[in-house]
Amino acid sequence: MLRVMKELSGIPASPGLVTGPALLYIDEGLPEIARYTIPGSRLEAEWTRLLEAFEAAGAEIRTLKERAGGNLSAEQAGILDAHLIMLEDPEFRGEIRARLEKTLENIERVVYEVTHDLIQKMMTLQDASFRERAVDIADVSRRLLSILLSIKRISLAELEEDVILVARDLLPSDLLSMNRDRVKGIVMDMGSRTSHTAILARAFEIPAVLGLSTASREILTGDILMLNGSLGSVGINPSDINLERYRQDAGYYRTKIEGLLPARDLPAETLDGFRVTLKANIEMPEEADQALHYGAGGIGLYRSEFLFLSPGAAAKEEGQYLAYSRVLKTMGERPVTIRTLDLGGDKILPEFHLAEEKNPLLGWRALRFCLSTPELFRTQLRAILRASMEGNVRIMFPMISGIGELEAALACLEEAKAECREKQQPFRERIEVGAMIEIPSAALTADILARRSAFFSIGTNDLLQYTLAVDRGNEKVNYLANPFHPAMLRLLRQVIDGAHAAGIKAAMCGELAGDTQAAALLLGLGLDEFSMNARSIPFVKQVIRALRMEDCRELALEALQCSRPEEAATLTGAWMARHFTED
Repeated sequence: MLRVMKELSGIPASPGLVTGPALLYIDEGLPEIARYTIPGSRLEAEWTRLLEAFEAAGAEIRTLKERAGGNLSAEQAGILDAHLIMLEDPEFRGEIRARLEKTLENIERVVYEVTHDLIQKMMTLQDASFRERAVDIADVSRRLLSILLSIKRISLAELEEDVILVARDLLPSDLLSMNRDRVKGIVMDMGSRTSHTAILARAFEIPAVLGLSTASREILTGDILMLNGSLGSVGINPSDINLERYRQDAGYYRTKIEGLLPARDLPAETLDGFRVTLKANIEMPEEADQALHYGAGGIGLYRSEFLFLSPGAAAKEEGQYLAYSRVLKTMGERPVTIRTLDLGGDKILPEFHLAEEKNPLLGWRALRFCLSTPELFRTQLRAILRASMEGNVRIMFPMISGIGELEAALACLEEAKAECREKQQPFRERIEVGAMIEIPSAALTADILARRSAFFSIGTNDLLQYTLAVDRGNEKVNYLANPFHPAMLRLLRQVIDGAHAAGIKAAMCGELAGDTQAAALLLGLGLDEFSMNARSIPFVKQVIRALRMEDCRELALEALQCSRPEEAATLTGAWMARHFTED
């Protein structure tokens, strides 16, 4: 008998609506690893067993890559490559050899102890990057121990029915090897928007909700789920009425987006001739193909930090160059805005000790971090400059708090250009460089920043958080993070007006840009470019093409007079109901 419906809330990691039966993927994995002493005469035999396991594990991973063929992106293949590198790492092997000689215990126990210690050490550190690397170590360890113990591992590659996958955690190889035609959604206790699971789910266009904490304990195989990857909600065993309504919504979503795709090449232009540009936010190079599929006029935000948060060493110049070049080639002459490293806060580079800060979101992050690590910063800038020969690149600096930081970043860019010239590496001399407006001090000095910027891009996620002093990840206060707050609307108007007064464009790359209910208000405020998840583009374009700019300006003026966020939100919702009717 189905249990009473319950709803869980987590992190919206990959958008989309889906219903279906749950498959609780609890990989029981390995039995308790026995511990016993071996005679000294068997030491080399045990070591030989491990070397053979290393070879077999490497062969499994290479076979996995070959089966995937061209379906793996460079980044996805890189995750498996990182596992191969670990298997071949002399330091890793040396640790195992040293413990084997010291303890004279069976090799399975030695491997378990070494990898367990490494994983525990990383998991106790309060940052996402170390935890992601711990996942890779666990994956390699499980593969080695399965071979040593002659255990056939559970595979998701042989799924024969459509399911919504529910797990405590999923390893990178799980997602890369699973039958993606059968996995319609992913629900996970762990993970964040920057985790491998989230990144791969978005790349594969599989709706996903992560960070649910207790999903694997509250959901059973066979439970019927309603998953909303856009809102981060999971309904368990809904009533027949709710399920049917949700299925209709999911079907409507799919039908609607398919119906809107023929208009992908039409401009985002109001009925009275005011035209804006709709662009896509991406994290992985292959997402550029999705952007074109949904009619993006460019890439408004390429979050480059993914290249540095992948397993293994942070991306070197050549790896960055190849990733940026791939996106630029895909997009042709459509502009691609690459945001320089936005590390820090909840995105940590292991080589640096950012996790020790008491308030990391207010500390050594983004441009502050880059300016204090100039060699790393110039390496990225050189990679972008070199890739500029492949398309229309723009550079954007994150977390600008004032003109001094912007000028310091521009000076680093000039140094990177000089280094490219010295190495005779060609690049486009004329590259637009802009500032990301996500701190109140930047918004309030927009007129000053506009003097040294070719464009602005408003990051509403952080601007909202910093303006209202609300940690949007804190469930106790995130209800206060309302983008219709009078302070936010006034800051948006000030930034846009400051840009236009200086003759530059104002873009937006935060979540608000993809909200159809906010489109008319943003138009009325004068926003020039909207950048969002690619799948939101057809919906926002439909809204824009049904409105008149004159009406939108009147809405903006009314909203700016509201005293409370609820008033502005209600006003906007009622206005949209009167002025926009879906076909």
